[in-house]
Amino acid sequence: MNFLKNIFKETSSNISESSKEDVKYFELDKMEQFDEIDEISKTKPVVLFKHSTRCSISRMVLKQFDAEFNYPEEKIDWYLLDLLNHRDLSNEIASRYHVVHQSPQIVVIRNGKAVFNESHDSISAEDLKQFT
Repeated sequence: MNFLKNIFKETSSNISESSKEDVKYFELDKMEQFDEIDEISKTKPVVLFKHSTRCSISRMVLKQFDAEFNYPEEKIDWYLLDLLNHRDLSNEIASRYHVVHQSPQIVVIRNGKAVFNESHDSISAEDLKQFT
């Protein structure tokens, strides 16, 4: 995935496009997406992954999460947020879903509410099995 290759480079701070067949996630880059996420979460869980492109821990955790994440889109959606470029969206996650900001962090949304969150090295795609 080109996106992940760029994220894991020390100097990279931009998200690049991935090929359609490799995409496991949707980019979270617009405030309007939260209403869509809340609607989707009524039929399946949605994972929000907050990632800092300047943090080596965040890069490592994202790389591991991406390698482990093998859930079909019919069961769960994954949105990836570059929080350095979209601090307003990160703040909206904290406000809307009542979670304390962390980075890296995953937040699982069901029925428009946060039902699970983890941060740093506690993040594991394995934890998502309970929601599928």
